[in-house]
Amino acid sequence: MPKMLKIGRIAPLFSLKDQHNELNTIKSYRGQWVLLYFYPKDDTPGCTKEACMITEVYKDFSRLKVKVLGVSKDSVRSHQKFAEKYQLPFTLLSDPTLEVIEKYGALLVKSKAGKETKSTNRISYLIDPEGKIAKAYPEVDPANHALLLLKDIKALQKAAKVAVKAETV
Repeated sequence: MPKMLKIGRIAPLFSLKDQHNELNTIKSYRGQWVLLYFYPKDDTPGCTKEACMITEVYKDFSRLKVKVLGVSKDSVRSHQKFAEKYQLPFTLLSDPTLEVIEKYGALLVKSKAGKETKSTNRISYLIDPEGKIAKAYPEVDPANHALLLLKDIKALQKAAKVAVKAETV
């Protein structure tokens, strides 16, 4: 099981290029809810299923004002092809150095026949508008992860509204 970031911790800073070759920083999303999901490889069965399930309910993420960011070590060009092929409406970030993947506890190191390979573990985080980790998902089922995320986001947003009301009373 990967070493996940702790809930309540400020999400580690990063700057990565997206499928449009534009730089994205986690700091630029402050004030918004963010789904940051890590996946192994563009256009593979599990990753495609997960991306397409998020796409199916993307209007719900938008309605809840959640920014969706997918991260893998694939190139900007690979992300561009993947997003175009499946008409993905959200941002895919390229982390070829695995630096951000490692910062977020998503680095998977395997040894086979004495050879070490590094890849990305399928994990996700919900980050609140203050930039803090609100929920972590160390094990992700690509087929129904999107629906679980929506349920949790609704609950977290409702709890945040209740907390704000309590502070103003």
